[in-house]
Amino acid sequence: MKVSEPMSSPALSVPTGTPLGQVARQMDEYAVGSVLVTRDGTLHGIVTDRDLTVRALARGLDANEQVDAVMTSPVITVSVTDDIHEAYRTFRRTGVRRLPVLDGQRVVGVLTVDDVLIDVFQRLADLLGPVAWGVLEEPPGPPAGPGTGGA
Repeated sequence: MKVSEPMSSPALSVPTGTPLGQVARQMDEYAVGSVLVTRDGTLHGIVTDRDLTVRALARGLDANEQVDAVMTSPVITVSVTDDIHEAYRTFRRTGVRRLPVLDGQRVVGVLTVDDVLIDVFQRLADLLGPVAWGVLEEPPGPPAGPGTGGA
């Protein structure tokens, strides 16, 4: 599976120089935990809800301060053509929770740990669904205990 399947698209982005207050309002309005920061259409940084808390609020920065002051740059990314396993390795290796997905230099989406978990849980449910229904359709038996073959 390619990272493009479970990714969220389109990605929310703001230009460099955007005031932090505006970034926070957009994150709230769109219910996202990160915003990509671009300059002339090219990815320049990423700012997360944690960045707004730890790097901005905790430092006493004003809401009019530019997003550039708290964004992370350079940004760790994956390619739209990467296999999901490459994204897994990148998440593990770097400890980030969000990976912008690029098609060349163009941002096409964001892959989050949550996106990956939702996909894993859906696949697990698909796999276990028939098993669960089979168990639910069996009549209840005596409680399992020592010597009865139960766990």
